[in-house]
Amino acid sequence: MRRKTTQRIAIEQVFKQHERPMGVDEVLEYGRDFVESLNQATVYRNLKLLVEDGWLKRLSHPSLGTLYERTGRPHHHHFHCRVCNRAFELPGCPLNENAVPEEYIVEDHEIFLFGVCPSCAKVTE
Repeated sequence: MRRKTTQRIAIEQVFKQHERPMGVDEVLEYGRDFVESLNQATVYRNLKLLVEDGWLKRLSHPSLGTLYERTGRPHHHHFHCRVCNRAFELPGCPLNENAVPEEYIVEDHEIFLFGVCPSCAKVTE
C-alpha cells in the first residue's frame, strides 16, 4: 500500500468535494485550497498513482483533453459547458440496445454533450 501524503489527501478531497471530471489545472487550483505549496508535477504524479490504484479513471475529452474522475460510479456521460469550460457528469444513458445495428459489437461508449450549464445560463439571462 502506498503512503498517504498530504498532497494526495488534498487531491482526493478535491474530487470528493467537486464530484465531476477535472483536468490537471483545475485539480491544482482547488488543491491549493488544501495545500498551498501544491505544484503541477506533484498533481500529475498523484493523479497517475490514483489511476493506478483504481481510485480515479482517465477520460479523453474531445476538446478539454485528459480529464480525471472517481471510479465506482454508475454508467454516465458528460456535458461540457462552453462558457465556464468545465465538464459535468450527466446521470444515466440515453442509448438503448437498438441504437446500433446488431452486426456491430459495442464494447464501450462515451457521449459528450456541449452547451451552457445551469450556473452559466443564469448569468446570461
